[in-house]
Amino acid sequence: MFRKEFLSLLLLAVTVTVVVVVLKMLNWLPTVVQEGAMKRYGSIEEIRSRLKIEEIYVPSYFPYNFTWPPVEMLAQSKPFHAIIMSFTRKEKGDVGLVITQAASKEFIYDKKIKMAQINEKMTYSIKGRKAHIEVGRCSGNESCSQLMLDEGGYRIRIIMKSRPFDMIKVAESMFSVRNAISPDR
Repeated sequence: MFRKEFLSLLLLAVTVTVVVVVLKMLNWLPTVVQEGAMKRYGSIEEIRSRLKIEEIYVPSYFPYNFTWPPVEMLAQSKPFHAIIMSFTRKEKGDVGLVITQAASKEFIYDKKIKMAQINEKMTYSIKGRKAHIEVGRCSGNESCSQLMLDEGGYRIRIIMKSRPFDMIKVAESMFSVRNAISPDR
């Protein structure tokens, strides 16, 4: 009698485990199959070729205390085009600069750097376009600045753990690699 109950419980446990594993795989499968979903890429050229994103904006000016190439590049083409490039600071090794490009003005990526406190807001003209700048503190009480600029159908957002001067230089140097050789070659 005891053996029969034990086998029944064991069979139930195995069945539940198999069902859970199958359900997890079914949940995971669409992210593997779905082309265009947000995922990691190794280069700007790979993003351009895989997702068919023609215009990718990169800076020609790069602050000396940040590393190139980006430590992480994420991109998607569905439901709208978006590219995220994260750069590390040489002296601290943490992410200190994030540049996003999105076809949606509401897209915000704040997983690496997040403004905790905004002390000042201003507008600034970059290439004849209005840029919105916010200066304040990031989490960890570090100086932090972010800039938002609309360029070629995209919202470019630059957030940097620093005062705004280098960030403005980065924004002023942004150009599309549409017809140029990408900097990661």
